Amino acid sequence: MVLNYIFVAFFLIAFVVGIIKFVVMGDVEVFPAMMNSTFDSSKTAFEISLGLTGVLSLWLGIMKIGEKGGVVNFIARLLSPVFTKLFPDIPKGHPVTGSIFMNIAANMLGLDNAATPLGLKAMEQMQELNEEEIKRTVKDPEMAEQCRQTATNPMIMFLVLNTSGLTIIPVSILVYRAQMGAAQPTDVFIPILLATFFATLAGTIITCMYQRINIFNRVLLLTLGGMCAAVAGIIWGFSQMDKDTMDLVSTSAANILLLTIIVSFILAGMRKKINVYDAFIEGAKEGFQTAVRIIPYLVAILVGIGIFRASGAMDVLIDGIKWCVVACGMDSDFVGALPTALMKPLSGSGARGMMVDAMTTYGADSFVGRLSCIFQGSTDTTFYILAVYFGSVGIRNTRHAVTCGLLADLAGIVSAIAICYLFFG
Repeated sequence: MVLNYIFVAFFLIAFVVGIIKFVVMGDVEVFPAMMNSTFDSSKTAFEISLGLTGVLSLWLGIMKIGEKGGVVNFIARLLSPVFTKLFPDIPKGHPVTGSIFMNIAANMLGLDNAATPLGLKAMEQMQELNEEEIKRTVKDPEMAEQCRQTATNPMIMFLVLNTSGLTIIPVSILVYRAQMGAAQPTDVFIPILLATFFATLAGTIITCMYQRINIFNRVLLLTLGGMCAAVAGIIWGFSQMDKDTMDLVSTSAANILLLTIIVSFILAGMRKKINVYDAFIEGAKEGFQTAVRIIPYLVAILVGIGIFRASGAMDVLIDGIKWCVVACGMDSDFVGALPTALMKPLSGSGARGMMVDAMTTYGADSFVGRLSCIFQGSTDTTFYILAVYFGSVGIRNTRHAVTCGLLADLAGIVSAIAICYLFFG
């Protein structure tokens, strides 16, 4: 329902802004630009889905090997004490726990291509749990279909963990800074790590409050405390490295870990004496089917975002925020980087473009340039993730997923601004 309102708002606001620009300002290019954006966005949505097909097939194939080889069940049992508290509706030791962990681990390492198929696999498994619950408790066919299209609590918690975007190694951002001529491209590493951690922490706590999960449980408190200690250790370790060493270690660690996972899954399959090749093919077929299913959802959300941008509504929003900030007597230096922050929940590529534009306009080592990089790394593309993950299992009623995801984004934005002023202000 929330996505319905957002989708409609994109078009209505864009149309109103376009009319004003055409009638009042005499901008005859605005409506052609808006229409062109619909075609371009539709094409982009299809290309994204097409590009995901191979990656989805690869990783769902690997996951199927791990599932049949017992690795996913092993991870599920290992994480069961924590996940039974954070995901109380998932049965203890269920394989979905392993899929969720693999997805989160891939996100933390900045391995987006690996994280998406792993996340889609987790969503499919959670929908299977939902289907089992519906068969046990719902007798009316119409009510059963509504429940089938409604996000469950575990789905929402999982989506928020994704949208808050905890990333330990933001390799791509560091590469962009180097390309844009930053004197020290890695100087935003620690600020990004801090901002993304606070966004994830806030998203987890907010979702726990919505779902009435006891965050003061001993297991959760120890887990969150351990995460804080781990983040502090990583920050300290990377702060001792120079740029070249940091780039080498971060890139090597991510790729070595990824290949280790693949080899471990294959070896586990061989140990279980399963046909590894057949298992891979079985999972790869699921990847192709999933890529086809998400096309309509991607087209809808990306076309809405594209027309909103092309109308100039985003520029109006930024100018309005700047006026309010100045009127309140506050420093407005951060406003120039806000397009990246506001675009990030809507489009990852759009936010990346905004980040590059900010570094080009203001300089890679300017306050705005650095802040735009921190914004880019602090959270993930909320609406893209909602469209892809929920779309893959036919979820239409998102319940509090959008609210929790956007509040996590807000926490990331506020943290990024405060941290940037602390480090570079």
